Amino acid sequence: MNDSINENTAETGEKKGWWGRLTGGLKRSSSALGTALADIVTKGPMDPAKLDEIEEALIRADLGLEAAADVREIISRGWYKQSMTEDDVKGVIADHVAQVLEPVAVPLRIDQTKPFVILVVGVNGSGKTTLIGKLAAKLSAERRKVVLAAGDTFRAAAIDQLKIWGARTGAKVVSGEPGADPAGLAFDALTQAKQEGADVLVVDTAGRLQNRAELMEELHKIVRVMKKVDPEAPHAVLLVLDATVGQNALSQVEMFLKTAGVTGLVMTKLDGTARGGILVALARKFGLPIHFIGVGEGVDDLQSFSAKEFGKALAGIE
Repeated sequence: MNDSINENTAETGEKKGWWGRLTGGLKRSSSALGTALADIVTKGPMDPAKLDEIEEALIRADLGLEAAADVREIISRGWYKQSMTEDDVKGVIADHVAQVLEPVAVPLRIDQTKPFVILVVGVNGSGKTTLIGKLAAKLSAERRKVVLAAGDTFRAAAIDQLKIWGARTGAKVVSGEPGADPAGLAFDALTQAKQEGADVLVVDTAGRLQNRAELMEELHKIVRVMKKVDPEAPHAVLLVLDATVGQNALSQVEMFLKTAGVTGLVMTKLDGTARGGILVALARKFGLPIHFIGVGEGVDDLQSFSAKEFGKALAGIE
């Protein structure tokens, strides 16, 4: 039987806290969208020009051309043509966003494979190491035996950061000297995790730009080497995306998908951008599971992704 992270653990109070963090985190996106909608709707009855403006506002929020066109079409239908309030438009946006995201709102599932290997990838500064620490805390709280591999061997600070998380969460950390071969370290970490009967191995990797061929090949090597220990490894490949990069996230997913076989997405820094709709564009283009979104620094901010709550928060519905 498969287990999923945070699928059934949220209590009412925790959900309220999460909702507050989500709406707060997406405030820049919802405020920018809300301001644009308010200006448009107060100009008088709905007409083609106003529909164009609404579509443009959604594109600026990075929902993508297809989703923006869909919302425009919904608003243009029959009974919407007479008069429409800002709340009406927000409701349409929230419903459509939830509809697009619902199929990809999938909790991260840990099956009975031991160790279940999670490879974490992404560009520089996307928040990979912090995500690993939060994930280790969640897994350890579920009484799983966790091993962390400090595969970002280019940065001594990343190794130290992972050791701190290991000490906090009770997870063993396998590390080497700065500059060590990351593929060799991943091999050693998986070998040790297997010998020690660990439940989960989480492998950190160095941040790399998706357009640097030599760095992407190194990532491919890490995957190949781990398969020598376990042909099925890694069992999950999480791509951590920084929401502030907007449309550039699309090319990141495309390249990491090709190189590392990405199986799921984690979106961080949604509180630092007015372009939170990029998740919608990603869902439309790739259909990859979205496991988590980051709207805070605390361990409790790592929660399973909810399409309905995200849609409401993005549209600015309280």
